[in-house]
This record gives sequence, C-alpha cells and structure tokens, in this order.
Amino acid sequence: MPITVAELLEMPHLRLTLHSGAAGCDRTVSWTHTTDLPDPWRWVAGGELLMTNGMSFPKAAAAQEDLIRQLVEHGATALAIGAEMYCPSLTRRLATVSDELGFPVLWIAYPMPFISISRTVAEATLLEQSQRLIRTERIYRALQRVSADKDGLRELTESLSRELECPVVICERGSGGLWSGEEGPDAAVRAAVTGGKGRLRAGSMAAQLDDGRRVLTSTIPTHDDALLVCEPRPDHEPDAILLQHAATVCALALSQARLTIEHQRRAGAELLVQILDGYISPSSIEQHLVERHLEPHELVVIAARGDDPDRMRELHVQLWRNDTAHLTVHRSGLAISLVVTDAVDRYLDAVGDEARVGISLTVARASRIADAEREARWAAEIAESQRGGVVRYSEAVPELGPRTPDEAKAFVRRILQPVLDRSEAESAELIETLTRFLENGRSWQRTAETMHLHRQTVLYRIRKVERLTGLDVSETADLATLWVALTTLGRLQP
Repeated sequence: MPITVAELLEMPHLRLTLHSGAAGCDRTVSWTHTTDLPDPWRWVAGGELLMTNGMSFPKAAAAQEDLIRQLVEHGATALAIGAEMYCPSLTRRLATVSDELGFPVLWIAYPMPFISISRTVAEATLLEQSQRLIRTERIYRALQRVSADKDGLRELTESLSRELECPVVICERGSGGLWSGEEGPDAAVRAAVTGGKGRLRAGSMAAQLDDGRRVLTSTIPTHDDALLVCEPRPDHEPDAILLQHAATVCALALSQARLTIEHQRRAGAELLVQILDGYISPSSIEQHLVERHLEPHELVVIAARGDDPDRMRELHVQLWRNDTAHLTVHRSGLAISLVVTDAVDRYLDAVGDEARVGISLTVARASRIADAEREARWAAEIAESQRGGVVRYSEAVPELGPRTPDEAKAFVRRILQPVLDRSEAESAELIETLTRFLENGRSWQRTAETMHLHRQTVLYRIRKVERLTGLDVSETADLATLWVALTTLGRLQP
C-alpha cells in the first residue's frame, strides 16, 4: 500500500517536520518528484510528494498561495522544502491556505539527501507497482479477446473501465459521441470532449463540469479523430500510467476495426463495379446482395459529391458507425452507393449538408441497378446545377423532358396537379391560358387578343397558376419547367 505523509513524518531517520496542512497528513504518496523549475505543478501527474530546495520558490504571499492552490488542483500530495537552502521565508498566507486545503507542507532538515526520501517511498510502493504491472498486462490481454467490430470495442472499454475503476469510452473528437456510432455520453461530457478545454495533466486533459463531475480525455495514438474519455469518481483518481496504456490499447483496437471496415469497403466496391459493368448475372447479383443484407426491392442508388475530400474518403467509416449496410465505389468524383431506402436519411447525415446528392428510383430488381445508377447520376447533376441539396430522380425537373410514360405522368403530377385538381372547367381555362401565354412569348396583350379576353383576365389566370404551382413565369428555370410540363401533358392526353 502507498505510504502516507503522516507515516513519513514518523520516520526519524528522514528528519521531516510539518510546517502546515496537518489535516492532510493521511494523504498517500505514490511517488516523489524533485524540481526547482518555476510552476512546479506542471511536472506532477497526481499523488507525488514534490521536493524542492526552494531556488525558484516565489517570495510574494499571493504567489506562494497560488503555488499551493495549483499543486492541490493538479493532484500533488504534499510539498517538501529543503531547510537552510535557497527557499525564501514562507508567508502566513501560505500556511493559512495550506491548512484550509489540507495540503501538507514539510521541511527537510539540512543536509538530508532527497534520494533517501525517494527510496523510502519507492520501497513502500513496491506492492502497488507490482499490482500496476498485473493490471497493465490485463489491459493488453483484453485486446486479444475482443473482435474488430462494435461489440469488440464495447467489450474492450468495459474491460478498461474495470481496470481503471471508472467509466471509460472511446469518443469521436468532432462530435463527442462514441467513435463506434452507438449512443454516447450525455451532452455535458460531449461538450467537454469537443471543446478541448481543461488543464493538461500527465498526458490527459482534465475538465470540470458544471454539475461537479470531472472528465479526463486522452489522445489515442495514430487516431486524430478519437479520444479516450473517462469520468473519475470523486474519491478516486485513475492511475496516469495505466491510462496511457489504455489509450495505446485503444489505438490498436481502432486500427483493427479500421482494417475490417476497409476490407468490407474494398470487397463491396469491387462487387458494385462488377454489377455496374455487367460482369455478374442478375441471379448472382441478388445472391450477393442478400448476403450483405441488401434486398433489391428495398434499394436505391445514391450519387454524392462533397467539397470535403476527407469526409467523402471516410464515408464508409461513417456508414459503419451509423449501421448503414451499403456498397460504395468512388467514380469520376462521385461516391456511388447502393443502400436500402430506410437508410437514406442516415446516408445523408454521413455525407453532410454541403454535399450534392442524387437519389434514384427504387431498384426493384437486380437487373435494374445500372439504370438506377444513371438515374442517381442524372439527379446529382441537377443538384450540382442547383448548387447543393438533395434531388430525387422521381422529383427532378427534367432538362430534356421525361423519357418514359411513367416518368412523364409523375412529372406532370408534381408540377401541374394543383391546377388539374381544380374543377374541370377552371383547370381547362387555366391550362389553355398558360399555353397561349407561353406560345405568345409571355405577351399579355397578344395572349388577350388571341383568346378574345381582357388583358386583366389573362393576368389574373397566370397569377393563379403561379400561386398554385409555386413557380414564377418571370424566372427562366420556372418558365422552362412549366413549358416542359405543358408539352408533356399534351403528349399524355389522347
């Protein structure tokens, strides 16, 4: 067991005397550290007896008080100062704050060598060091027992929580949620993770939450997007060395998970290329898709282009996080993905709001995937021309007009249905007026003369069409849409 300050004071050969902070003499000393550098609290990890000859010790009362408060905040156990050396006089203010905080300040009698105190503490903590070695071995052994998937990462963090004696999770740096995409910590913890605020201590950033909890975040080697996050109990400080070992183990686990995700991506991309290029028969396609939990009658093809190349390159990782089964290949600057219709919203979250996205009609059957890819690409080009957003092929405004009867009916319904829903007589006069208005180059007067109407009547009817359709005849794009819709309606009518 670690030795206490009181036990060190009771050893006459160490020649230690108490200056102040008697209430903290039952605090344990896990290690000793010697420094005469300014701001000595920067060099402690927690639990140390800090020894100094006082060469850089501040003289002012306020500075001495601040030194004690900083040592307490950074987890030091006690401060021991070499007597009759270089330390300026200790102020009454230092003694007062030391007593208030229960932080022992000791004198080391001259010429007692500091190494004797360090050796005593080291011998007293041999058992603790042995236990740390055993726990370190268990931390690394936990990695051997887990799989490289979400269940494996969850089992690993549960094992780390037991060894560190506090809840431990792996969070995504950007969102604060779990790296694996599952339900993560509460909002306060996520804010501490994403904010990056706190005090750096023994390789971890310590943040104090408004509700009194503390959060420690540690970087995970080679994984800039991930942080090891733990919530220590008020009465327990995680071992700093074990915490760094835990971060290393997490790095290895994330590397294994990434390899698995990358293997799945490559296999899926190869399959999708073979499907799109016609190298696999429809029956074989269906078998491959079912094995990957992708039923053809539930699928759509999505084409997406984003401005953030890193995000698009990591798209498959984000889809893994939000449990989206998919096949994805990158072609001509587009991410082409085959996903189930129920997962479209999750896919859109993965590519981000800035992406331009085109979504095909439902695939329905394996032999139609290549056609669906063309639909998705076509819709994506429309999204690109609109400078962003999501365009569904079934709702896209055709640039050259509908190409099939079904597509034509769907397009007319979307554009002109509010007009066609009026009474038969009213809808007929609105359609005829709009047609004549466009045929006459949007001239109110010529339209009125052609139809033998008052100019104001033509104006009224066109404005009504605009209200019903939400389109503006003064806008070129809206005008083209109305013209294509009218000509399409004419082709559909007998």
